[in-house]
Amino acid sequence: MPLPKCWWAGPAEYPNSRPETFRDPCIFVYLRSLHLRHFRNYRDQGITFDAPKTILVGENAQGKTNLLEAVELLATLRSRRASRDRELVYQEEHQAQIAATVERLGVAHELVMELRSSGRRSLKVDGHVLRRQADFLGQVNAVVFSSLDLELVRGAPEARRNWLDGVLLQLEPVYLGLVEQYRQILKQRNALLKQDPKDSVPLTQATAGDQLPQMAFWDAQLATTGSRIMRRRARLLQRLQPLAAHWHRVISGGRETLTLTYRPQVPLPDPQASPAVIQAQFLAEIRTKAAAEHSLGSSLVGPHRDEVELCINGVAARAYGSQGQQRTLVLALKLAELELIEQVVRDPPLLLLDDVLAELDLHRQNQLLEAIQERVQTLVTTTHLGSFDAGWLKAAQILQVQGGQLFPDKTGDGIP
Repeated sequence: MPLPKCWWAGPAEYPNSRPETFRDPCIFVYLRSLHLRHFRNYRDQGITFDAPKTILVGENAQGKTNLLEAVELLATLRSRRASRDRELVYQEEHQAQIAATVERLGVAHELVMELRSSGRRSLKVDGHVLRRQADFLGQVNAVVFSSLDLELVRGAPEARRNWLDGVLLQLEPVYLGLVEQYRQILKQRNALLKQDPKDSVPLTQATAGDQLPQMAFWDAQLATTGSRIMRRRARLLQRLQPLAAHWHRVISGGRETLTLTYRPQVPLPDPQASPAVIQAQFLAEIRTKAAAEHSLGSSLVGPHRDEVELCINGVAARAYGSQGQQRTLVLALKLAELELIEQVVRDPPLLLLDDVLAELDLHRQNQLLEAIQERVQTLVTTTHLGSFDAGWLKAAQILQVQGGQLFPDKTGDGIP
């Protein structure tokens, strides 16, 4: 089935995307090799990808997911399983390295990410050290689908916010700076809220001509940066909605309708509204909750409290969706994510499937495999090969993973 067409705002909407991607719609980025040194349970392991599909087969806790995590780090600079880089470094070592060769338009580029237990990272492209992390984003794009993604439906709002942010990081690298800036502002403002009330003057008490009080300053900073995040999230969800709804109809056989609704803490009259309008709304909401914030010592207004509502046939999927419906919903979201990245960046992103094919019934598997076909480079992890179509196995590179080491699969049944 061909991918459905979708309206796209064009390069003006994403000014930080690579300009050349809008001139040539046939660019294909291919991950040629990966080398892990002291990363997770990999001491020193290289892999060359020689097929569009690579299947990593092995028992649990052998390193299959760790390898996909390394690729996801190259794409998003974030790990969904580790809050600190020292968790990614092998045992007593102090530094880990992820090196990759990526081919674009027939030209190979070398990417290197060095992770340190101390928390300092260094990023290189073709031997050049990058001063800004955001400059590394876009070298590789990836969509990850794992069992953890069921939290998109049944988990806390933070899981859905993180999903939106992860997509935005790949579409618009400048978003990384926005998120980091917002976190710092939020930290400073919360610290001020925890102080004695007489030391922090709310915005409502500021008067013209007076020196701007500390709290008024951080209110303004929160509203400015928070509004920029909200507008981007809202526009992203507008683009994902028709794509996700299409795939959900296809996978459900036309029996169900999926709707995605952005529920920001600050009411958004229109995602296309000017920053000034949204900031004014933001500040008005802060005034409304000023007393509660000072009482709790925490910021109650802003994108850190936003929600994304997922409904099937008008009913909240989180509360009523069956396990099968939840899997269908997540699969639809991932296919929509893959398609949108491909449309905006004009490269098919890598697809990382972490032990999910076994959890999908045959119909959902077929929909997924038919959607990606041969145009999407795919890395798949599994504990056995029984879930795969014979033709798919024949065309795939199969590697056995044991204790942080990779071996060619000689037998075709997952045994080295």
